[in-house]
Amino acid sequence: MKFVLLLMGLLTSYSSVAAPPLSFSQVAPGIYLHTSAHHWPDRDNHGEIANIGFIVGERCVAVIDSGGSPQQGAALRNTIKQVTTKPVCYVINTHVHPDHIYGNIAFKEPGVQFVGHHKLARAMATRGDHYLGRAAELLDIQVNHDNIIPPDIEVNDSMTLNIGNRELLLTAHPSAHTDNDLSVYDKTTDTMWLADLLFLEHIPVIDGSIKGWLSEMARLEKNHYKLVVPGHGHLVKDWPASLQPQKAYLNSLATEVRTMIKQGKTLEQAVNTVGLPAKKNWQLFEQFHRKNVTIAFAELEWED
Repeated sequence: MKFVLLLMGLLTSYSSVAAPPLSFSQVAPGIYLHTSAHHWPDRDNHGEIANIGFIVGERCVAVIDSGGSPQQGAALRNTIKQVTTKPVCYVINTHVHPDHIYGNIAFKEPGVQFVGHHKLARAMATRGDHYLGRAAELLDIQVNHDNIIPPDIEVNDSMTLNIGNRELLLTAHPSAHTDNDLSVYDKTTDTMWLADLLFLEHIPVIDGSIKGWLSEMARLEKNHYKLVVPGHGHLVKDWPASLQPQKAYLNSLATEVRTMIKQGKTLEQAVNTVGLPAKKNWQLFEQFHRKNVTIAFAELEWED
Protein backbone atom coordinates (compact mmCIF):
# COMPACT_ATOMS: atom_id res chain seq x y z
CA MET A 1 0.00 0.00 0.00
CA LYS A 2 1.51 3.27 -1.09
CA PHE A 3 0.33 6.64 0.06
CA VAL A 4 1.40 10.23 0.57
CA LEU A 5 0.75 12.10 3.78
CA LEU A 6 0.87 15.86 3.46
CA LEU A 7 1.23 17.56 6.80
CA MET A 8 0.32 21.15 6.15
CA GLY A 9 -0.04 23.99 8.60
CA LEU A 10 1.62 22.17 11.48
CA LEU A 11 3.14 24.56 13.97
CA THR A 12 5.85 23.03 16.13
CA SER A 13 7.86 24.19 19.10
CA TYR A 14 10.95 24.01 16.93
CA SER A 15 9.91 26.49 14.25
CA SER A 16 7.55 29.37 13.68
CA VAL A 17 6.69 27.95 10.25
CA ALA A 18 4.81 24.82 9.25
CA ALA A 19 6.66 21.53 9.49
CA PRO A 20 7.52 20.35 5.97
CA PRO A 21 5.21 17.78 4.40
CA LEU A 22 6.69 14.30 4.16
CA SER A 23 5.91 11.68 1.55
CA PHE A 24 5.91 8.12 2.88
CA SER A 25 5.46 4.70 1.33
CA GLN A 26 4.47 1.58 3.24
CA VAL A 27 7.10 -0.66 1.65
CA ALA A 28 6.13 -3.75 3.67
CA PRO A 29 3.50 -4.42 6.34
CA GLY A 30 4.19 -1.94 9.14
CA ILE A 31 7.32 -0.47 7.54
CA TYR A 32 7.14 3.15 6.40
CA LEU A 33 9.87 4.83 4.39
CA HIS A 34 10.54 8.43 3.37
CA THR A 35 12.98 8.42 0.45
CA SER A 36 14.98 11.60 -0.10
CA ALA A 37 16.44 12.96 -3.31
CA HIS A 38 20.20 13.20 -3.71
CA HIS A 39 21.34 16.66 -2.67
CA TRP A 40 24.31 18.35 -1.10
CA PRO A 41 23.09 19.57 2.31
CA ASP A 42 22.42 23.30 2.10
CA ARG A 43 20.16 26.16 3.15
CA ASP A 44 17.46 25.16 0.67
CA ASN A 45 17.02 21.55 1.80
CA HIS A 46 18.07 22.20 5.45
CA GLY A 47 20.05 18.96 5.51
CA GLU A 48 16.94 16.84 4.96
CA ILE A 49 18.67 14.50 2.52
CA ALA A 50 18.60 10.99 4.04
CA ASN A 51 16.10 8.16 3.98
CA ILE A 52 14.20 7.98 7.27
CA GLY A 53 11.23 6.03 8.53
CA PHE A 54 9.56 3.91 11.17
CA ILE A 55 8.34 0.40 11.97
CA VAL A 56 5.01 -0.23 13.71
CA GLY A 57 4.62 -3.13 16.14
CA GLU A 58 1.60 -4.24 18.13
CA ARG A 59 2.90 -2.41 21.22
CA CYS A 60 4.74 0.63 19.90
CA VAL A 61 6.73 2.28 17.12
CA ALA A 62 10.46 2.30 16.39
CA VAL A 63 11.77 5.31 14.47
CA ILE A 64 14.82 4.66 12.32
CA ASP A 65 16.71 7.93 11.93
CA SER A 66 14.84 11.10 12.72
CA GLY A 67 15.84 13.43 9.91
CA GLY A 68 18.16 16.30 9.08
CA SER A 69 16.45 19.08 11.00
CA PRO A 70 14.20 19.55 14.05
CA GLN A 71 11.41 20.50 11.66
CA GLN A 72 11.74 17.25 9.72
CA GLY A 73 11.71 15.35 13.00
CA ALA A 74 8.47 17.11 13.96
CA ALA A 75 6.94 16.26 10.59
CA LEU A 76 7.99 12.62 11.04
CA ARG A 77 6.49 12.55 14.53
CA ASN A 78 3.17 13.87 13.24
CA THR A 79 3.21 11.52 10.27
CA ILE A 80 3.44 8.62 12.73
CA LYS A 81 0.41 9.99 14.57
CA GLN A 82 -1.50 9.98 11.28
CA VAL A 83 -0.61 6.32 10.72
CA THR A 84 -1.08 4.79 14.18
CA THR A 85 -2.20 5.56 17.71
CA LYS A 86 0.62 3.45 19.11
CA PRO A 87 3.33 5.45 20.90
CA VAL A 88 6.93 5.81 19.82
CA CYS A 89 9.09 3.75 22.16
CA TYR A 90 12.46 3.78 20.38
CA VAL A 91 14.40 6.20 18.20
CA ILE A 92 17.20 4.25 16.55
CA ASN A 93 20.07 6.36 15.17
CA THR A 94 22.06 4.43 12.58
CA HIS A 95 25.12 6.69 12.91
CA VAL A 96 26.29 10.17 13.85
CA HIS A 97 25.79 12.24 10.69
CA PRO A 98 23.43 15.23 11.11
CA ASP A 99 21.05 14.21 8.32
CA HIS A 100 20.13 11.19 10.47
CA ILE A 101 20.00 12.68 13.99
CA TYR A 102 18.90 16.33 13.95
CA GLY A 103 15.23 15.36 14.20
CA ASN A 104 15.79 13.56 17.52
CA ILE A 105 14.56 16.47 19.63
CA ALA A 106 11.02 15.99 18.31
CA PHE A 107 10.87 12.63 20.10
CA LYS A 108 12.46 13.66 23.39
CA GLU A 109 9.65 12.81 25.79
CA PRO A 110 8.89 10.30 28.57
CA GLY A 111 8.69 6.72 27.37
CA VAL A 112 10.98 7.18 24.38
CA GLN A 113 14.42 5.58 24.47
CA PHE A 114 17.20 6.48 22.06
CA VAL A 115 19.26 3.61 20.68
CA GLY A 116 22.64 3.60 18.94
CA HIS A 117 26.01 1.97 18.40
CA HIS A 118 28.20 1.84 21.49
CA LYS A 119 30.53 4.36 19.83
CA LEU A 120 27.76 6.79 18.89
CA ALA A 121 27.83 8.83 22.10
CA ARG A 122 31.55 9.40 21.77
CA ALA A 123 31.15 10.42 18.14
CA MET A 124 28.39 12.86 19.09
CA ALA A 125 30.54 14.36 21.83
CA THR A 126 33.55 14.66 19.54
CA ARG A 127 31.72 16.17 16.58
CA GLY A 128 28.85 17.98 18.24
CA ASP A 129 30.43 21.41 18.54
CA HIS A 130 31.60 21.33 14.92
CA TYR A 131 28.20 20.25 13.62
CA LEU A 132 26.29 22.77 15.70
CA GLY A 133 28.65 25.61 14.85
CA ARG A 134 27.96 25.27 11.14
CA ALA A 135 24.26 24.41 11.12
CA ALA A 136 22.88 27.96 10.94
CA GLU A 137 25.24 29.07 8.18
CA LEU A 138 25.18 25.93 6.05
CA LEU A 139 21.70 24.54 6.67
CA ASP A 140 19.72 27.55 7.87
CA ILE A 141 18.46 25.67 10.92
CA GLN A 142 18.67 26.54 14.60
CA VAL A 143 20.11 23.79 16.77
CA ASN A 144 22.00 23.59 20.04
CA HIS A 145 23.37 20.89 22.33
CA ASP A 146 19.83 19.79 23.19
CA ASN A 147 19.56 18.52 19.63
CA ILE A 148 22.50 16.12 20.03
CA ILE A 149 20.86 13.30 21.98
CA PRO A 150 23.12 10.35 22.81
CA PRO A 151 21.70 6.84 23.10
CA ASP A 152 20.02 5.62 26.26
CA ILE A 153 20.59 2.08 24.99
CA GLU A 154 23.96 1.19 23.44
CA VAL A 155 24.44 -1.79 21.14
CA ASN A 156 27.82 -3.43 21.68
CA ASP A 157 27.44 -6.36 19.30
CA SER A 158 23.82 -7.18 18.59
CA MET A 159 20.53 -6.66 20.38
CA THR A 160 16.89 -7.56 19.82
CA LEU A 161 14.13 -5.05 20.47
CA ASN A 162 10.55 -6.29 20.67
CA ILE A 163 7.96 -3.66 19.72
CA GLY A 164 5.01 -5.99 20.15
CA ASN A 165 4.95 -9.30 18.31
CA ARG A 166 7.71 -7.86 16.14
CA GLU A 167 11.43 -8.30 16.75
CA LEU A 168 14.08 -5.96 15.40
CA LEU A 169 17.64 -7.23 15.34
CA LEU A 170 20.15 -4.40 15.78
CA THR A 171 23.77 -4.96 14.80
CA ALA A 172 26.70 -2.71 15.72
CA HIS A 173 29.13 -2.94 12.81
CA PRO A 174 32.91 -2.54 12.86
CA SER A 175 34.23 0.68 11.35
CA ALA A 176 32.90 1.04 7.79
CA HIS A 177 30.96 4.09 6.54
CA THR A 178 31.64 5.49 10.04
CA ASP A 179 32.92 3.86 13.20
CA ASN A 180 29.37 3.82 14.64
CA ASP A 181 27.19 2.17 11.98
CA LEU A 182 24.08 0.33 13.16
CA SER A 183 21.79 -1.79 11.01
CA VAL A 184 18.21 -2.85 11.79
CA TYR A 185 16.72 -6.13 10.60
CA ASP A 186 12.97 -6.68 10.76
CA LYS A 187 12.39 -10.42 11.04
CA THR A 188 8.68 -10.13 10.28
CA THR A 189 9.17 -8.88 6.72
CA ASP A 190 12.78 -9.93 6.05
CA THR A 191 13.74 -6.26 5.66
CA MET A 192 17.28 -5.05 6.37
CA TRP A 193 17.64 -1.33 7.09
CA LEU A 194 21.29 -0.72 6.22
CA ALA A 195 21.19 3.08 6.26
CA ASP A 196 24.51 4.52 5.06
CA LEU A 197 26.20 1.16 4.81
CA LEU A 198 24.54 1.24 1.38
CA PHE A 199 24.47 4.09 -1.14
CA LEU A 200 22.66 3.95 -4.48
CA GLU A 201 23.25 6.57 -7.20
CA HIS A 202 24.73 8.88 -4.52
CA ILE A 203 28.48 8.26 -4.34
CA PRO A 204 29.48 6.25 -1.22
CA VAL A 205 31.02 8.46 1.46
CA ILE A 206 33.88 7.13 3.58
CA ASP A 207 34.00 8.52 7.09
CA GLY A 208 35.36 5.41 8.77
CA SER A 209 37.39 2.64 7.15
CA ILE A 210 37.50 1.55 3.52
CA LYS A 211 38.94 -1.82 4.54
CA GLY A 212 36.27 -2.27 7.15
CA TRP A 213 33.51 -1.30 4.74
CA LEU A 214 34.72 -3.76 2.13
CA SER A 215 34.82 -6.47 4.77
CA GLU A 216 31.28 -5.71 5.94
CA MET A 217 29.98 -5.76 2.37
CA ALA A 218 31.58 -9.15 1.79
CA ARG A 219 29.78 -10.47 4.85
CA LEU A 220 26.43 -8.82 4.15
CA GLU A 221 26.17 -9.91 0.53
CA LYS A 222 26.19 -13.56 1.61
CA ASN A 223 22.85 -13.05 3.35
CA HIS A 224 19.41 -13.07 1.78
CA TYR A 225 17.06 -10.14 2.36
CA LYS A 226 13.71 -9.60 0.71
CA LEU A 227 14.05 -5.82 1.05
CA VAL A 228 16.98 -3.55 1.88
CA VAL A 229 16.69 0.11 2.84
CA PRO A 230 19.74 2.23 1.93
CA GLY A 231 20.61 5.51 3.60
CA HIS A 232 20.52 7.22 0.22
CA GLY A 233 18.72 5.77 -2.77
CA HIS A 234 15.66 3.74 -3.68
CA LEU A 235 14.33 0.69 -1.89
CA VAL A 236 16.26 -2.45 -2.87
CA LYS A 237 14.40 -5.56 -4.01
CA ASP A 238 17.28 -7.38 -5.72
CA TRP A 239 19.86 -7.85 -2.97
CA PRO A 240 22.79 -8.37 -3.34
CA ALA A 241 22.80 -7.16 -6.95
CA SER A 242 22.17 -3.57 -5.87
CA LEU A 243 25.27 -3.67 -3.68
CA GLN A 244 27.64 -4.31 -6.58
CA PRO A 245 28.14 -0.72 -7.85
CA GLN A 246 29.17 0.46 -4.37
CA LYS A 247 31.37 -2.60 -3.91
CA ALA A 248 33.04 -2.04 -7.29
CA TYR A 249 33.68 1.65 -6.55
CA LEU A 250 35.27 1.01 -3.15
CA ASN A 251 37.28 -1.99 -4.40
CA SER A 252 38.63 0.00 -7.32
CA LEU A 253 39.43 2.94 -5.05
CA ALA A 254 41.37 0.71 -2.65
CA THR A 255 43.25 -1.01 -5.48
CA GLU A 256 44.27 2.24 -7.17
CA VAL A 257 45.32 3.90 -3.92
CA ARG A 258 47.44 0.88 -2.94
CA THR A 259 49.13 1.03 -6.35
CA MET A 260 49.91 4.71 -5.94
CA ILE A 261 51.37 4.11 -2.48
CA LYS A 262 53.57 1.26 -3.75
CA GLN A 263 54.81 3.56 -6.51
CA GLY A 264 55.78 6.19 -3.95
CA LYS A 265 53.18 8.66 -5.17
CA THR A 266 51.98 11.45 -2.89
CA LEU A 267 48.52 12.02 -1.50
CA GLU A 268 48.14 15.03 -3.78
CA GLN A 269 48.93 12.91 -6.81
CA ALA A 270 46.42 10.29 -5.73
CA VAL A 271 43.66 12.84 -5.15
CA ASN A 272 44.22 14.27 -8.64
CA THR A 273 44.18 10.94 -10.49
CA VAL A 274 42.57 8.04 -8.63
CA GLY A 275 39.11 6.92 -9.68
CA LEU A 276 38.19 9.88 -11.85
CA PRO A 277 36.54 7.79 -14.62
CA ALA A 278 33.93 6.71 -12.05
CA LYS A 279 32.45 10.22 -12.12
CA LYS A 280 29.93 9.20 -14.76
CA ASN A 281 28.47 6.57 -12.42
CA TRP A 282 27.69 8.66 -9.35
CA GLN A 283 25.81 11.73 -8.26
CA LEU A 284 27.65 14.20 -5.98
CA PHE A 285 30.97 12.83 -7.20
CA GLU A 286 32.73 16.20 -7.09
CA GLN A 287 31.62 16.83 -3.54
CA PHE A 288 32.83 13.55 -2.04
CA HIS A 289 35.22 11.56 -4.24
CA ARG A 290 38.45 13.39 -3.44
CA LYS A 291 37.67 13.21 0.26
CA ASN A 292 37.21 9.45 -0.16
CA VAL A 293 40.62 9.21 -1.80
CA THR A 294 42.18 11.21 1.03
CA ILE A 295 40.68 9.02 3.75
CA ALA A 296 41.54 5.80 1.92
CA PHE A 297 45.13 6.95 1.33
CA ALA A 298 45.61 7.81 5.00
CA GLU A 299 44.36 4.38 6.05
CA LEU A 300 46.08 2.24 3.43
CA GLU A 301 49.40 4.04 3.72
CA TRP A 302 49.97 2.31 7.04
CA GLU A 303 48.76 -1.21 6.31
CA ASP A 304 51.30 -4.04 6.44
